[in-house]
Amino acid sequence: MDRTQGQVDPAEPSSGPARVVTLTAGDFTLTVNPVDGSEIEPLRPGAERARPRRRDAAGRAARDTAARPPVLPGAPASARLTPAREEERARLVRLLSHGRSVRLTGPSGSGRSGLLDAVAADCAGVAPDGVVRLSGYGQQQPGELLHALYAAVYEAPDERPLRPDREELLARVREIGAVVLLDDLEMGGAALDELLRATPECAYLLAATPDTKAPSDASHLEEVFLGGLGRAESVEFLEAGVGRALTEEETAWAGDLRFASEGLPLRFVQAAALLRQRDELNGTRGGDEDEEPGVFEERPRDAAFVPLPTLAEGAAPAELLASRVSESARAVLRIACALGGELPHHAHLPALVGDTHADAAVAELLGCGLLTPVGTRYRLASGVARQLEEVGYGDPAAEEARTAARHYAWWTGHASVTPERVAAEADAVLAALAGADVVAAVLLARTAAPAFAASLHWEAWERVLRSGAEAARKAGEVAEQAYFHHELGVLALCEGRLERARAELEASIGLKGALADKRGTVAGRRALALVTDREAAGAAAVSPPLRLAPPVGGAVALAAPGPVAALGPAVPVAATGPTVPVALAAPVGPRASEAVTAVVPARRDAPANLAEVFAEPFPMSLKPSPAPALAPPVAARPVAGSRKRTVLLAAAGALTVAALGTVVALAVGSGDEETTPAGPGPKVSSTTPDVPAAGTDTAGEPGGNDSAGDPADPAGSGSGAVTEAEPGATTPGEGADAPTPGVSRGAGAKPSGGGTPSRKPPVVPPKTSPVASPPTTSTSPSSSPSASVTPTATPTPTTSVSAPTATGTGTGT
Repeated sequence: MDRTQGQVDPAEPSSGPARVVTLTAGDFTLTVNPVDGSEIEPLRPGAERARPRRRDAAGRAARDTAARPPVLPGAPASARLTPAREEERARLVRLLSHGRSVRLTGPSGSGRSGLLDAVAADCAGVAPDGVVRLSGYGQQQPGELLHALYAAVYEAPDERPLRPDREELLARVREIGAVVLLDDLEMGGAALDELLRATPECAYLLAATPDTKAPSDASHLEEVFLGGLGRAESVEFLEAGVGRALTEEETAWAGDLRFASEGLPLRFVQAAALLRQRDELNGTRGGDEDEEPGVFEERPRDAAFVPLPTLAEGAAPAELLASRVSESARAVLRIACALGGELPHHAHLPALVGDTHADAAVAELLGCGLLTPVGTRYRLASGVARQLEEVGYGDPAAEEARTAARHYAWWTGHASVTPERVAAEADAVLAALAGADVVAAVLLARTAAPAFAASLHWEAWERVLRSGAEAARKAGEVAEQAYFHHELGVLALCEGRLERARAELEASIGLKGALADKRGTVAGRRALALVTDREAAGAAAVSPPLRLAPPVGGAVALAAPGPVAALGPAVPVAATGPTVPVALAAPVGPRASEAVTAVVPARRDAPANLAEVFAEPFPMSLKPSPAPALAPPVAARPVAGSRKRTVLLAAAGALTVAALGTVVALAVGSGDEETTPAGPGPKVSSTTPDVPAAGTDTAGEPGGNDSAGDPADPAGSGSGAVTEAEPGATTPGEGADAPTPGVSRGAGAKPSGGGTPSRKPPVVPPKTSPVASPPTTSTSPSSSPSASVTPTATPTPTTSVSAPTATGTGTGT
């Protein structure tokens, strides 16, 4: 078949051309090159992928046989089920036939795998797609399980391997109708719910331990718990394993063992092996009475009687069982302890052990109950690895792991080994990679990674690449480190993890640039360009431009602050965003600390320039805001002659400033006020502006605030200058320390003798008016605002003195 390019005959040595495999991964064509690294490119335009076809009954049977553990040499062991297990078997078959999913819970060694084998034989014709056997050992996420289910039911239409993307995968597995037997389940909760939701037409039988995370309430799984064997069942099970009836002593020992082990079937399988070994050592096996002991066996002629094992030895029998097996079997146990309990395929054991008959050791260990099947392989049974490590079987672990790593590095790189065979040994290869030194780890990861990629076992591919990158970094192999980062970037790109792909590819390009590897740099930049294209396409698809709906009946205010008169129907702001109520009436003005965003309707006619575009939402001339009314206006006295508009505006400004000054002074100063007799007008508090009396204004204006702009004032007294008093003119209370009449001093007031006074002098009428201006005939009091006005009848003759006011303005004499 045209699956591999440059494939050589299996009889040729491994120095032949490297295997270059081309496969389809989603929308990409991936070429796995073990020498220069994988190359990825999008599918060519017009190249349509053929629809995968379902496997027929013969194909499913072949697939199921390949998913089972390898057949061991020798007679196969017959599966035995107790009467209690037969009842549970019938119940499970009935539930699965009605389309119900079941979670079978039992501790390690309770016989879950044997029960699954019996159920699989009864459910062969229940579902359209038959029975699918999967292993959940080491699987924490449902992704790889879904890919394994897809590969078990579908096959590629051509000779090119196909790994669908997530969308196509979910669409295909949704159509699968099968009874799925999932052994060694290690996930629960949301991950298990995702697996069940993705395959609604499948009925699951999930075998898990009590330590596994429980499923959620929404999964609606039936719970079946496997308990231990009863007393009668345990004796019957033990007699079937030994092959003879038990004595009274052995029956009592079996009863004690059941109490100590809670009736686990695994313990009775191991107990049966102990009794068989005892019979062989004591020479009580049938057919051995006429033979002379010690002639063809490694037994002394005068063998001592071997008693029954103690209760402690029966509860933890690994050490005693290992001491009575062959030397090849003990060597296999040491290799398994070095690989974390994983056992290589029996075809590798002669090379690893150095014994041509070491493959028969697997059947010997399996009969003793020291091994258990897990998926397509075997591993040490529950608790056996810990018991063997306590007696020294784990001491040569580093040397054994190094030997296994170098062996697998040669085997995975051989041209005659298919990627599927490498994938079947994934757990043993990963265990050898974890325990080997950095040099052997780099070599093994470099040869095993392309095989895992070609076999579509991408979880093992990623784990090998990460372990290889770390080992290459420790060993200082820059070229190998660049290769691993490039492969990790390609893998992340195929799975849609664009950020991870960019980081890995940039790291690989930097390392290859330091090595002046032009070909590798070009391949990395091509893959990085695909990442950039996918990011741009994803940004365009996920974040569309914001399009506001055109307003109905004029401008619309969205989310305007403050109360709104009425709310109309909701208008969608964006295609994926929430709806916002539209104000049909004009909202109340915004608060001082809030901003309003107005939506301007689109213009149907094209604007001629930018000025027309921004003319409506951003006017060039700002409208003056009205001044806040802080105090009611005071009626102005009638003024003779014509008035100018500018004079009125200046007077209004002066009144506003005077009012503000009054408020500030009242807030700061004390509450008591001093009064002083004044002329025939009202007495004004010291916090009011300095306003001359009636009839003395130089410009004829009330308050005298427009004197700065009067042409009759040549001295410019309106600018704040202080006019000197006439010689000889004094006022009552004159002096540095004398109190000033009409001035209210606070606690921190200073005298007015020097420096800048904090309070203004008393307001007095001028003695004479040297400025020739038309006198006014009005005798009404001044129109300047005052905080407190008290009428008085005692005039006080004073000289004309002008001083700075609280507002910073002065008056002329």
